[in-house]
Order: sequence, then C-alpha cells, then structure tokens
Amino acid sequence: MEARLNVFANPVAGKFMKYINSAGKVLADSGLPHATQELVKIRASQINGCGFCLDMHTKEAAHAGETAQRLHMVAGWREAKVFTDAERAALELTEQATRVADSAGVSDEVWANAAKHYDEDQLVALTGLIALINAYNRINVTVQQPAGDYEVGMFG
Repeated sequence: MEARLNVFANPVAGKFMKYINSAGKVLADSGLPHATQELVKIRASQINGCGFCLDMHTKEAAHAGETAQRLHMVAGWREAKVFTDAERAALELTEQATRVADSAGVSDEVWANAAKHYDEDQLVALTGLIALINAYNRINVTVQQPAGDYEVGMFG
C-alpha cells in the first residue's frame, strides 16, 4: 500500500499538521490521564478504521506501560473488567462523539457519566482529543496512509 499523498513532504500539509500537532500538545499536557488519552485515540481509530493511528497509539501506549491485555480489550471494553469506571465513561463518550452522524449526537446520559469522573478542564481536553483523533483518522484514511512502520517517539 502506498499513500495517495505524501503528507510528510507537502508544504501545505506540513503547515496544517504543525497547527493540529500544536493542539495535540496542549491536550497531551492537560490533566487528562495519559492512559485515558491513548485509550480514546485507540478506540476512535478502531471505529474509523485508521490503521496508521492504531499502529502509532498502541505502540505508544505499550511503551508507556499499558498492558497487552488492556490494549487487546479496547474494542470490547463494555464486557472487559480491566478498565476503570472513568476510562469506561471516556470510551463511551468517544464512541458517541465519533459516531455523531449515526445518532442524535452525544446523549445527556453519556455526558453526565463522563462529568462524574472528569472535571471541566479534563472534559475540555477529552472533547478536544476526540475531535483531534477523528481529524487525524480522517486524514490518514483519506490518503491511505500505510500502517505498520511507526516507531515510538518518531514524531517527537
């Protein structure tokens, strides 16, 4: 598989990616737990079929100490006992916000559940992170960015 566009070499793509990567840095440095951030990125990428982001974020999560069992269970988080209530709330919010076109958006119940576990700053970070990973997924899926060659930390 070869990418339709080289987003790493194109100057317009480079400028665009610089700005969304800056947004990602703000979210990474927020009070939202790092493990939750990676779980959210993985779940949205599973839903969107983004192999490039799945490769990246499963490797990053494993490198940060995430267990193989938890990584393997992200797609089946509802039946898995390995996630905290807060992580489960974040995964449910991720699913509804990622599939916003499939329903009436994010339900009040799902939002209230997330708000039980995260403060306002963390909810802002969580919402922004869901939007951001969906943007990355859409770029990579559209250009058919190949997956499998990511090395931990290769983007800084």
